Amino acid sequence: MDYIALGKSNLLVSRTAFGAQRLEKIDDPDVAYQMIRMAYDDGVNFFDTSSQMPESERRLGKALADVRENVFFATKSSPRNGGELAIDLDVSLHTLGTGYIDLYQLENPDPLPKINDGSEILEKLIELKKSGVIRHFGIATDSMETAEHVLNSDAGWETIQFPFNMLCPESVENLTRRFYEKDIGFIAMQPLCGGVLTNLPLALGYFLPFENVVPVWGPRNLDELQQILYFTKNPPRLDEQFYAEADKIRQFFN
Repeated sequence: MDYIALGKSNLLVSRTAFGAQRLEKIDDPDVAYQMIRMAYDDGVNFFDTSSQMPESERRLGKALADVRENVFFATKSSPRNGGELAIDLDVSLHTLGTGYIDLYQLENPDPLPKINDGSEILEKLIELKKSGVIRHFGIATDSMETAEHVLNSDAGWETIQFPFNMLCPESVENLTRRFYEKDIGFIAMQPLCGGVLTNLPLALGYFLPFENVVPVWGPRNLDELQQILYFTKNPPRLDEQFYAEADKIRQFFN
């Protein structure tokens, strides 16, 4: 497993991250626990979830309680003000069974919070980071406009989570490079484009040249997780055949 520093946060995270939201839909909790531990045992140390999926948070926290200091939890919420943020965070701390969150993300904020904007959201994030309840904070968004605001902000955003996969336009590839230049960690959501992409080796291999990007894979079952872990350890060769197949898929969908 490869590990990289996630921007200025310096969190040394696995290049393969585990998106835990889908754990909520797995009927048997033991299967969910098995998946989480399988990923951990294979070297995954970065687990992303959301306060909107409390059962996923609960299963994640329970499965990794004995190795909490070895993993990084990222969760997110959509508060309208600092008071709601504090409530959301307390709920996530309780369901995850932890005393701190490694990365707390605001989900689709509109507009991007600023100091003295009346919402007190950014002030609360800074306060919580100083107290150690959250270690780092960032943004999760599917808005290019919000991403641009993060790039041009001096508020101290440490990461962004943004849709990125092999079907995205060149402008998104350029976006990842601009975040690298700003030392802001880039977390790629929807690496399979919401299930549109089915060729996992191609989808995974696409990310290899983007060394600052951490894709978050949301496995639906044990078999899919096993495939993700296998191709993480045995990535495809980025040769002419790879790029020809990748171009064929892009042309088909675009």
